[in-house]
Amino acid sequence: MTNALSTPEGSALRPVVVGANHHSSTMMMRDRIFVEEQNLTVLLSRMEQDGIDQALLLATCDRVEVIGITSDPDSFEAAALSTLADEGECSVADLKEQTYTLTDAKAVAHVFSVTASLDSLMIGEPQVLGQVKQAHRLARDAGFVKAQLETLMQAAYSAAKRVRNETKIGEGPVGMAASAIQIARDVFGDLEKCKALLIGTGDMGELIAHEMLEAGLGQLTITHQRGYRATDLARELEAEVADFSELDNLLCDNDIVLSALGSRSFRLKKAPVKAAIKKRRYKPVFIVDAGVPGDLEPDVEHVDDAFVYGLGDLEQVALKGRAGRELELDQAKQIIDEDVSSFLNTRAERTAVPALSQLRLHFENERKQALIDGGGDAEKATRLLIGRLLHSPSEAMRKIAADDEAKWAKLEYALEKLFDLKSDGNKS
Repeated sequence: MTNALSTPEGSALRPVVVGANHHSSTMMMRDRIFVEEQNLTVLLSRMEQDGIDQALLLATCDRVEVIGITSDPDSFEAAALSTLADEGECSVADLKEQTYTLTDAKAVAHVFSVTASLDSLMIGEPQVLGQVKQAHRLARDAGFVKAQLETLMQAAYSAAKRVRNETKIGEGPVGMAASAIQIARDVFGDLEKCKALLIGTGDMGELIAHEMLEAGLGQLTITHQRGYRATDLARELEAEVADFSELDNLLCDNDIVLSALGSRSFRLKKAPVKAAIKKRRYKPVFIVDAGVPGDLEPDVEHVDDAFVYGLGDLEQVALKGRAGRELELDQAKQIIDEDVSSFLNTRAERTAVPALSQLRLHFENERKQALIDGGGDAEKATRLLIGRLLHSPSEAMRKIAADDEAKWAKLEYALEKLFDLKSDGNKS
């Protein structure tokens, strides 16, 4: 089934997607054609000069796509590729080798899948929906979204909502930072009530701390053997700074400890951790050893009420999360298929409305004339009506039957479906 959307004037409009993603292109090419948010509408304006008047531009680390509605997909593709090639300072030929153009049902299915985060490197990542909505909002505010594209996007959001509500595609952490956040929530519940201590400024420790702050962490304190390094990072993360000599007290005051010094001269030992938990009246502590090399003595994990995870442990949690999402993928795809089919059927039905209206008007005009010509004789009027309604179709059917046997077979099938002719024959 195609997806020809019709305007009131009857011109056929079709959904189309022109883009490059992580399946079709290299990271280098996507970096070249990547469009900063403040420039999205600028590029849409350039495309408008080439005839694209209904589109949005989605640019993420996984993809750069132009999603639109058009009556001429070939011209749409040419305009989109030309604009993106200019942006990336590359040739259209080189760009085209790493892009795809989808139309009609394939375009609709793609938009739905992208919006539901089924076509991402990290399946089920919730940020994708937000990125799509932002691109849509920018294009709409700039006047590049009309009724047909708006209808497509709203249907995509509805499909994404179904996927979220009816599957577990978004459940389970898929990265080490997300895994740490999930474990912290399992241990403490609301992160807003938690305090965290970052020991050192190693990359993974900084990443986890940053993500925890984004997730609502109540307070972050940073300490380092070299105080200026803690101060620099604290300024960036808007965190507190503490003197490294106060480490034992800091262990008592914080619910989460992220150790990321990665120095062989520092090893967090069992005794201060055990003492800290005792002073906390055995309130648990979640400790992440994010140092490379590791910062914890092996026996720390044996302290009661200390939940100790290394980077390998977090990666295992993440792997389970990814596996869980993969298991939900088939069900999510089935939902997308259902919603794509529903969208296309609704659009196809709407394309028949103008023809049906014309047919009804034609029948009504013939009815009125037959009543006049029948002079009040109901039998005469109905005979006249039937004859007039069947005259032109009968002539056309005879000609088709004589000229084209295959076309007649299709027409005969359509007549049986339209007027339930076999059913009428069985009744008689």
